[in-house]
Amino acid sequence: MRALAILGPKATDHDLAPFRAAGAEITATQNLNRANAPELPHAVLVLGGDGTVQRHLSDLLRIQVPLLVVPAGSANDFARALGFRTRADALRAWKEFLSGGGNVRQIDVGVLEFGESPQSSSNSATYFCCAAGAGVDAEVARRANSLPGWLRGRGGYFLAAIPALLGFQGHRITLTATQDGQQVRTISEPGILAAAANTPWYGHGMRIAPQAEFDDGQLEVCFVRRTGKLRLLGLFPTVYQGLHVGLPEVEYFRSERVRIESEVPLNVHADGELLGQTPVEVSVSRRALKVIVGSGSLTTDH
Repeated sequence: MRALAILGPKATDHDLAPFRAAGAEITATQNLNRANAPELPHAVLVLGGDGTVQRHLSDLLRIQVPLLVVPAGSANDFARALGFRTRADALRAWKEFLSGGGNVRQIDVGVLEFGESPQSSSNSATYFCCAAGAGVDAEVARRANSLPGWLRGRGGYFLAAIPALLGFQGHRITLTATQDGQQVRTISEPGILAAAANTPWYGHGMRIAPQAEFDDGQLEVCFVRRTGKLRLLGLFPTVYQGLHVGLPEVEYFRSERVRIESEVPLNVHADGELLGQTPVEVSVSRRALKVIVGSGSLTTDH
């Protein structure tokens, strides 16, 4: 068994020792561009967080070998969705994979296309695993990314959210959702957040899309209307339990594609990385990524 490993900022080659001991030849690399047939590895390990996975996602989609995400970053929401809260969880799944346990699934990935006229070419697409958003969540991501790594992983996202919520000015946001090529829903009003999610969690544990499954070909869309600052601060903790979806300030629905526009350009993030500005089209690439999963993953066999 041959595998490649990508080490995030908090990981070292020493962290690979238990995975090598399980019975695989693992080579650390920083560049998957060198992984080309007929020399493809049997698997890729990413020891890092959501941002590390997102930065290598295009190459992972290209080489189409099973991916094991070992939670070792500031935010590990994708690893959580795969069933891994700890490195020990990931190691158990790795051993099961090596023994032929069949714990490989094909899951969806999110797709971003920026600009007035999104292109259909995959060369213009940017991919994500968990969620993309425009508005105050992008401002939280910007502030959190400026914090030291040790703080981001210890409540830094929550700390970044408070000044972002207090300082963000809501603007008119227009969401246009389509299903099977037909427009099914439009929202156009002042808002503070528009997010489209492939998994329940983002932003280090915020349950923005509690009903999300990442192999159903759908996005969970969450729009939050503009409201008073004190009300907003009071609502913010409910996102961690997914209780925000029933509030009058929140519109929550499912769609395979949504276009996000705004009266002024808003930053857009995906998996915590700032990637562009509105307008942006968000969609799903169905069953595009092979992943190794744990017993607590969200994947199902449809």
